Amino acid sequence: MNETRDRILDVALDLLGENPDAGMGDIAAAAGVVRRTVYGHFPSRLDLVRTLMERAVIEMTGVLTEVDASGGEADAMWVEFIARVWPVAHRYRVLLALRRGEYGEAIHGLLGPVDELLADLVKRGQDGAVFARHLPAGLLSQLAYGVVFAIADSELPDGPRGARAAAVASLLLLGVPEKRAITLAGGPQHSSGIAD
Repeated sequence: MNETRDRILDVALDLLGENPDAGMGDIAAAAGVVRRTVYGHFPSRLDLVRTLMERAVIEMTGVLTEVDASGGEADAMWVEFIARVWPVAHRYRVLLALRRGEYGEAIHGLLGPVDELLADLVKRGQDGAVFARHLPAGLLSQLAYGVVFAIADSELPDGPRGARAAAVASLLLLGVPEKRAITLAGGPQHSSGIAD
């Protein structure tokens, strides 16, 4: 039973990543089950999306909590978080598209714990003069993390190069000087404009 449920979720994540408008019938066909089986596990498309979001939040919160325990400088902690959460962000990038649609309110509500942890990290960086103060910590953290999802949703590779691009871009938005951002991201700047 749980194996079927997990397969449906994995297939749904892949299918929605290709087509955010995919319906329950599309998901059932791709998972090799009948629609009734999908609806048996998830009474509505919103329930399925909510479950995907809960999985993403659990993974991201776990990574953030571990990074927070390291107690390093806020900008270095941000880069560590991006590097470790990149596979999660890339895998769940469809949630960014769904967050802008009809499920936005539900997804936004589920992201509360992640939003709070990120805002706390940015506030610590602002208090330590590592991050800029041009915006409140909560808004600044959302914008910086939004850049990460935007890059995850782009045509950049999903490996280290994409993670470094996301780290550099988000650090620049946080007000970290370019040279330090590139150094923290672990690579020199190339003519492509991406840390590699």
